[in-house]
Amino acid sequence: MKTSIVSLAAASLLALASTPSLAHPPIAERPAQEEAAVFEADRAEILAMAGNFKVRFDMQEATPWQQGYAPLDRKISGGHEVVRVIEDTGRRIVLQHILVSEHEGKPHITKHWRQDWEYEPAKVLVYSDRNAWTWEDVPEKMRRGRWSQTVWQVDDSPRYAGWGQFEEQGGLRRWRSNWTWRPLARRDAVRNPVYDRYYAINRHQTTPDGWVHWQDNIKMGLDEGSLKPVVQEYVLNTYTRFDGYNVKAADDYWAATKGYWAAVRSAWDKVATTKGGIAIQEEAQAGTVISARLLTMADEIVEGKLTEGKAKAEALKLIEDNTRMAGGQRVANAGQ
Repeated sequence: MKTSIVSLAAASLLALASTPSLAHPPIAERPAQEEAAVFEADRAEILAMAGNFKVRFDMQEATPWQQGYAPLDRKISGGHEVVRVIEDTGRRIVLQHILVSEHEGKPHITKHWRQDWEYEPAKVLVYSDRNAWTWEDVPEKMRRGRWSQTVWQVDDSPRYAGWGQFEEQGGLRRWRSNWTWRPLARRDAVRNPVYDRYYAINRHQTTPDGWVHWQDNIKMGLDEGSLKPVVQEYVLNTYTRFDGYNVKAADDYWAATKGYWAAVRSAWDKVATTKGGIAIQEEAQAGTVISARLLTMADEIVEGKLTEGKAKAEALKLIEDNTRMAGGQRVANAGQ
C-alpha cells in the first residue's frame, strides 16, 4: 500500500494533539482499593448505555476553516434504538445497537452500530486511510486506568477507534477519547463533499434519564496531496430512556440472528489478526461492498429463507474474498 495520506498530511495537527498542556498525563498508580473502585465506576458508566431509548441526532457544521466554504444547515433527526450488552468479561464490554422503526404498520429492524470497550488495551484498530484500518499501539505509559472504544459499522466492519479515560469535571463524569481519524459518515459520503475524512474527539456521558454521545469533528479535505481543515462540525446524539415502541421486535431479531452475527464478528477479527488490520473497498451509499448482503442474510434467517449454517458459510467467504492485507502496525504518538 502507498504511504498513507494521513502520514503525509497532518503532522501539525498531530503535534497539536500531543502538546503536553493539551493532553491528559499518564494516570499515576493508585492504592488497590481505589483502583478497584474507579474500575467499577467506569464499568457502571459503560453498562448504563444499555437499554431502550428514544434517540435524537443533532449535527451542525459551524466554523469554516477555508475561505468561501459555506457550512451546511443544521440537521436534526431521530428514532428508537435498543442497546444490548452482548459480551461482558469484566475488562471487555460489547454493546450492540438495534434501530426500530415502522414500515406500513409493521416493525422494521435495522442492525445498527456496535461499540466495544476494553480496559487498558495494548493496541486498537484505527482508521488509517481510505478503505483501510490498521493496528496502532497504545503507549504503555498511557494504558493504566484507560479504556478504548472501537466502533463498528452495521455489517460489523470497522469504523473508528480511540482510547481515553473517564474524568470528572464540575461534578459530571464522562469518557473522552484521544484525537482519532474517521472515515466519512454516510450522510456526508453520498454528497461527494469537498472533505475526505474527520479528525475528532469523542465523548460519552450518562445523564439522569439516559446518556449523550458528542463529537467534535474537524472535517478534513485533500489539497495537493495534503489534508487540511475545511469546517468544524459539532454532533450531539441524545439517548433518552423510553419503552413506548416495539422493543420486543428488536430482541426477537437479535435472538434469531445472534449466532450468525457472532460468526461474522469472528471472521472480521480473524482478518484483522492475519492481515495486519482490515482493508476492504467501501461505497458511499452502502458502506463496505459486502454490507448489503451480510445484512440481507440476517433478514433471511429471521424469515426462514436461509439456514444459519449456510449464512455463516457465505458470510465468511465474502469477508475473506473481499479483504486484503492492510499494511503494518502504526505506532501511536506517545503524547496523545
